[in-house]
Amino acid sequence: MSERERISREEYEELLKPLGKELSAMARWVSETKQRMIVLFEGRDTAGKGGSIDMFARMLNPRQCRVVALPSPNERERTQWYFQRYVEHFPAQGEIVLFDRSWYNRAGVERVMGFCTVDQSQDFLNQVPQFERHLVDNGILFFKYWLCCDQDVQEERFENRLRNPIKRWKLSSIDIKAREHYDDYTEAREMMLSATHTDFAPWTLVDFNDQALGRLTLLRDLLDRVPDTELPVGDIAWPPLSH
Repeated sequence: MSERERISREEYEELLKPLGKELSAMARWVSETKQRMIVLFEGRDTAGKGGSIDMFARMLNPRQCRVVALPSPNERERTQWYFQRYVEHFPAQGEIVLFDRSWYNRAGVERVMGFCTVDQSQDFLNQVPQFERHLVDNGILFFKYWLCCDQDVQEERFENRLRNPIKRWKLSSIDIKAREHYDDYTEAREMMLSATHTDFAPWTLVDFNDQALGRLTLLRDLLDRVPDTELPVGDIAWPPLSH
């Protein structure tokens, strides 16, 4: 695929159909075998996190699959253990939780934009492997995705949000400032990957310059990394109406 070639909407929908069936089967396997699953979606602004999460959520039972997108911490939360407000959203048996950004804010936007100190960010990076080791050892299926996009693509998407009244709500004052720190975010990401890419909780980087292709790639990767989820479909008694 050439640098600017994009997969068409028709191609995307056609390729998504069989993956959607696999995703539905995976969700039923999670439910019936009482698994717990966490999927993190991280990446630069405009990378495509929201669209990817929406792809999952549209095909799954909302009672089983929850999306967590936390706002900035309030005064009380700032005094807590940093991971605390995320832990309370973790899945129970049979549940899937999709994090639209996560505790990795501390290694990214908080570090770059000065919302935490360098020492706080470094302490976080030191603690993350131990924290995630506990999740995996406790039996949680845990997946971390970083969605990648080039700076010129990011600028195009910012421009689209600026001009499109339906998407204008996605822009914030932080976005305006963050545009000047593309290289700083790159440096922060590399530090994060170096410290937190582990055998038990690895990062997967996905090219999202083409968001539709990126979503298909991410979904295919997740399905391939989950154990065989093929379960027999039980019969449901469906008697005819008597009137």
